[in-house]
Formats: sequence, structure tokens, C-alpha cells
Amino acid sequence: MIRKTNIFQEIDWSVVLIFITLMLMGWFNIYAAVYDEKHKSIFDFTQRYGMQLIWIGASLLLALIIMTLDVKLFSFFSYVIYGMSIGLLILVLIIGKEVNGAKAWLAIGNFSLQPAEFAKIGTALALAKFLSQYNIKINDFQTLTPISIILIIPVALIALQPDAGSILVYTAFAFALFREGLPGIVLFFGFTLIVLLFLSLVAPQLRILIVLLVLAFSAFALITRRYKESLIGLAIYIGSVGLIWGFSLLLGSKLGYYKILAFSFFLAGFAYLIIGFFRRIPLLNTFVIFMFGAIIFTNSVDYVFHEMMEEHQQKRVNILLGLESDPLGYGYNVNQSLIAIGSGGFFGKGFLQGTQTKFNFVPEQSTDFIFCTIGEEWGFLGSIVVIGLFMYLMYRIIVISERQRSTFTRIYGYSVASIFFFHFTINIGMTIGLLPVIGIPLPFFSYGGSSLWAFTIMLFILLRLDTTRTELLK
Repeated sequence: MIRKTNIFQEIDWSVVLIFITLMLMGWFNIYAAVYDEKHKSIFDFTQRYGMQLIWIGASLLLALIIMTLDVKLFSFFSYVIYGMSIGLLILVLIIGKEVNGAKAWLAIGNFSLQPAEFAKIGTALALAKFLSQYNIKINDFQTLTPISIILIIPVALIALQPDAGSILVYTAFAFALFREGLPGIVLFFGFTLIVLLFLSLVAPQLRILIVLLVLAFSAFALITRRYKESLIGLAIYIGSVGLIWGFSLLLGSKLGYYKILAFSFFLAGFAYLIIGFFRRIPLLNTFVIFMFGAIIFTNSVDYVFHEMMEEHQQKRVNILLGLESDPLGYGYNVNQSLIAIGSGGFFGKGFLQGTQTKFNFVPEQSTDFIFCTIGEEWGFLGSIVVIGLFMYLMYRIIVISERQRSTFTRIYGYSVASIFFFHFTINIGMTIGLLPVIGIPLPFFSYGGSSLWAFTIMLFILLRLDTTRTELLK
């Protein structure tokens, strides 16, 4: 017999307290960031800080509503919620409002809703629902394919807006998948792709391809110790290079060294796959498929960077990587951010005493760069307090996730922790110049209803699920 739970006894009040504390701190910092002498009242609803108070009130109401819902609804309607979030992402592409070059907002009267923020909730629920089914083995191809589809659909739709920051958030789900048994080799390849991503931005494609080819052939020979097969494979590749080069001369086309080497590997690669199938050479198919993926990936990065990203986004990435210097142009945001945080010293200048933020030297100071206000007015000490609160919140979310009997709740909890960690790390990292400026809000601090509501819903669904942790939710 399942005992009836008392929601208010079982709820993790430490998380609720941190949630309320962070929201109030965010509200006061928005007030400080956009403070206006003509509108001194923090309750002035014509100003951003007044509007944020409305979003906070609505968030508390949402939290209360979620806590009164039947906990089984979240599991039962997971795919429905996911489908609705996908529907909103499609709708925003049709009738959405364009802001800063991205068609990512739905205008509802004077309020704008960003569907990408809520899509993360639907994705987390759908992922948890799928992986919590019986007899699911995460390292099987039959399992990885649906997981990839669940993640790729929202990513593809967000890419059409485009919103690079929201796209990158979806990489956070890898942590939740790893907790559920995703093979370490997948994460290794993921790390390799990140390395390739940065190399694709700073090095010529030809040089990257040559390094990949040398590493692939060398690693295969050393790991498998099949030196004879390695030499045969090298000979097949050299023969393919000669064949492609000969055809290019015969047809009078000028392919260039990169295309000749790349096309040759694809030609030789199919031969390797056939040889590996019949002779059962260990790891051969793995190396070939990885090389296929690496070549396609580096070309995709080049295409996305030059064709899909806006000029200001390209500039920011180049400045971060040291390829360009533009302290008064696209690098202005980060430079002013660093000046503001550095000027706060250890104890800060005090509430409403920040000159960099008060006189609008820092762009987007109430949204993406809200951490500047914390650093300037509350100093290193205040920054550490805020960081400590976020770290403790994420720690509690992991504790909540680990104590569940329900697989669904555990997976959802780790997804929530991963999303919070990603937002927290990227936002503060870009504010202090360690990461590119990609427009990711700091949870509960950055101005805006969509972000605040999405994080509130995400967190309180977990807290509601946690109240039934002694029961088994399928």
C-alpha cells in the first residue's frame, strides 16, 4: 500500500529557500543595473525592476500550482509537453518577432515569450520518459537513435532562428546520459569534437585533415598492432589519392589539396569498411566512421561559422580566440565587463554605487551581463556568495536526483542539474572573458519572464517529483 505523502513535509525547503534568495538578489541587482533617479521606487512597474517583480510573483504562483498537481501527470504527459514545445518552436519561425537578428520571440501583447527556454523542460521530460522504460540499455544503437532524435529536433529548429546560446545548452544533456551509463568512449569522442571545433576556427582545414590522417593511421597501428593491415590500408589510401588526383586532371577541374585528400579518404574508407566486415579487423570500422564524422564535422563548423552566424557573433569568437583585437567594437562588452568587475575590489562599491553599470558603460547589464553588477557593487566577496549559492543549489539537485527510487525522476533531476550548471558556467565565463559572448541568461538573475518562468517550472517539477521519492513512479 502506497502511503499518502504530505507535500509540505516532504518538499526540500533548502532548495526553496535558495530559489527565493536568488530571485530576490536578482531583482535587487536588476534595480541597481538600470537604476533611474527619476524612477527611484523599486516597485515602479514602468521600469524593468518593476516588471521583474511581476515575473517573480508569477513564478511563485507557477511554483505553487506545480506543487498541487498530481505527480503522475509529469510522466504521463511528458511526450505531450515535448510535442507542445516543438510546436512553439515551429510557430516562432512562422510568426515570431525578430530581436537582435534572431527570430526567437512570440509577441503576446506587450509581453514576449521565448519558446526555446521552455523547450528545455519538454526535452528533459521526454528524455527521462524514454530512458525510464523497461529493458532500456543506453549503449545500444536502438536506444541511442531515439535519444539523438529527441535532442536533434529542438536543436535543429532553434538553429533556424538562429540562437547559438540555446543550441549549446543541449550539450548539457550529455552529463545526464553519462550518469545513466552512456559509454565513456562516446564522451571521449565528444571531447575530441570540441577540440576539433576550436581547431576548425583557428587552423586551416588542410592542416587539420593531415593531422587527423596521421593520428588515425598511427593510432590504429599502435592500438591494434596489426602493422601489416595498417600498411595495406595506407597503400589503399595513397592509391585513392592518385585515383582522385588523376580524375581531377582528366576532367580539367582544380579540386585543391584539401578536397583531393578528403574525397580520397571517403573512397578508401568504404573499402576499409568492406575489409573490416569480412576480415573482422578490430576497431577498423570505429576509426573509419570517426574519420568520416571528423571530416564532415570540421566542414560543418566552417559552414556554420561563415554562413549561419551573424557578423557580430563571428567577431566575438575571433576576439576570444585572439584572432582579432577590437576593444572599442565587438570586444567592448567584455572589456567593460572586466573593468566593472575589477573595479569592485574585494568588498565592492556598495549598493547603487556602481559607476560602470549606473552610467551604462556595460551593454546588456540587466540581462546577459548582470553578473557585472554583482562584481562591481558587491565585489569579490559578494560574487563568491552568489557562486556559492548556485553551487549549493546544484549540489542539492544532484542529492535529490540520487535519492530517487524512480528512474524517471533521477534522469529528469540530472537533466535539470546539467542545464543549471551550463547556464551558470557559460554566463559567468563570458562575463569574465573566459568564454565567447553567446547570450545565455544567468538563472533567476537575468531580466526577463521567459527565463525566470522556465527555470522555476523546471526546478519545481523536480521538487514535486521528489515529494514522492519513497514511491515508485513509472
